Amino acid sequence: MRISNFLTSLQKRNPLLFTFGVLHFGLFVICLLLFFYDDTLVSGINAWIKPMKFSLSITIYLFTFAWCLHYLTSERSKKIISWVVLITMLVEIIIIVFQAARGERSHFNITTIPNAILFSTMGIFIGINTVINLYTLFLFLMPNKTTLKGNNLVAWQFALLFLCLGSISGGIMSSQLAHSVGAADGGAGLLFLNWNSLEGYVRVPHFFTLHGLQLIPLVQYYIIKDKPKAILFTFALLYLVFCVYLHQQALSGIPFIKIN
Repeated sequence: MRISNFLTSLQKRNPLLFTFGVLHFGLFVICLLLFFYDDTLVSGINAWIKPMKFSLSITIYLFTFAWCLHYLTSERSKKIISWVVLITMLVEIIIIVFQAARGERSHFNITTIPNAILFSTMGIFIGINTVINLYTLFLFLMPNKTTLKGNNLVAWQFALLFLCLGSISGGIMSSQLAHSVGAADGGAGLLFLNWNSLEGYVRVPHFFTLHGLQLIPLVQYYIIKDKPKAILFTFALLYLVFCVYLHQQALSGIPFIKIN
């Protein structure tokens, strides 16, 4: 499918999430420009890298939900999920950008009462987002709640399951108020991603688990197609094993990619 055709179809499926997905991509471009203009550092890296990454990630997330919610049979459920997803993501990105502009960390920052309030607010809305993700998975698991059949349905069921499982690593990071294991956040990291290259980094399994939401439907659509369901199940199982391994690696203090 061509990108232009995809975007046109996406806009028709869910104008609300499509529009705000485009706006978040615009924010990504703005943050990219600020990256070159503003040399403020937060935890040793440019303050605008985090807003840049999150605005791009949220764009992908909104576009993905704009696509998959189209398959639900209930218009009411589509609207509820769309608005909850949108509001929770808006709260998160507003706080992230606001803290970057202040030269402050947005995540795990309890150094002052205002910072702690902002971090707690993010946590509340991410919790709400997790609940709506679980509700979406529930609908896709229920007979007659979607228009999908066969491998297409199974692929989205697995995709939404991985999205929900991604909240586990998010909870781990929140409980320890850090992304890293065995060292403080802000050390040497991979280019742009800034994944800690010396110690364990829980954002790595968080990233791969969450993005099973996009990977599994894409693999099914372009590679597995109408092949036996056993192939799709095997791929999903292998990907789950990979994600579990990444969790074990990070929590053992081992970097995803070690750079001396």
